[in-house]
Amino acid sequence: MTELVVQLNAYEIKMNRVCDYIRNHLDEDLSVEQLSQIALFSKYHFHRQFSEYMGINVFRFIKLTRLKRASYQLAFNTELRIIDIAYDAKFENPESFSRAFKKTFGQTPSQFRKMPQWIPWHEKYKLPIPKGKTNMQVNIVEFKETKIAVLEHRGAVETLNDSVAVFIEWRKTSQLSPVTSSDTFGLAYDDPKTTPPEKFRFDLCGSVAADVPENPQGVITKTIPGGRCAVIRHFGVHELMGDKIHYLYGTWLPKSGEELRDFPCYFYYLNLFPEVAESELITDIYLPLK
Repeated sequence: MTELVVQLNAYEIKMNRVCDYIRNHLDEDLSVEQLSQIALFSKYHFHRQFSEYMGINVFRFIKLTRLKRASYQLAFNTELRIIDIAYDAKFENPESFSRAFKKTFGQTPSQFRKMPQWIPWHEKYKLPIPKGKTNMQVNIVEFKETKIAVLEHRGAVETLNDSVAVFIEWRKTSQLSPVTSSDTFGLAYDDPKTTPPEKFRFDLCGSVAADVPENPQGVITKTIPGGRCAVIRHFGVHELMGDKIHYLYGTWLPKSGEELRDFPCYFYYLNLFPEVAESELITDIYLPLK
């Protein structure tokens, strides 16, 4: 490894540390001086360094990160009042929160809660996100056959959260796969980067004890088969899982001598956003093997 690569990796680690700190401390007042100390950079240069690395200034990153959490609270935690979400996002009052939210996403918080427009929302988060902490340790495990309730998402990945809302509604109303006592999975049939939006397929899944009865949400029963799997653990935001998936397919698999089973790659979500900060998310990526 060249000296330049070592320096770049060290720089990346420092920036990742700052981003993770922001995601973990959204309820606190965050200053440039404080964040520059986290990154071990001079406070006189940190703001410019962050802007060059992330593509936006640090204050915009903080606001977007708070608004991201607020968006999920509006869409998926309907019992939370908008006024409480506004204060949670560190706005002085609901009016300033509403103005900022509409300016950013083109909808007021109440409009977003009723009918979120996820496609333009995703455009705001197409940032030059730095690579996540990379732990490329791969383990081979025996996965136990698991019966799952499935909502089949078919369409652009940007509209996946519409399906998430429907699946959450089914879990709450049916009580057949409660989040607190059941496992949550995602079956990834396609790569959104190489699949036309209208052909993208992803199954939202929760473990169940018995077959799912007919329901208005269209949730059906499937099974994740038992068998050997290669597993790699990802820590942090889900958007950064691509590096580990690429490593599994492109680096580990060719060198391993293993062959793949006829079943898609799938994700086991050990926790979920916004119940925990994005930097605290833990996801196991499974690659089924013969």
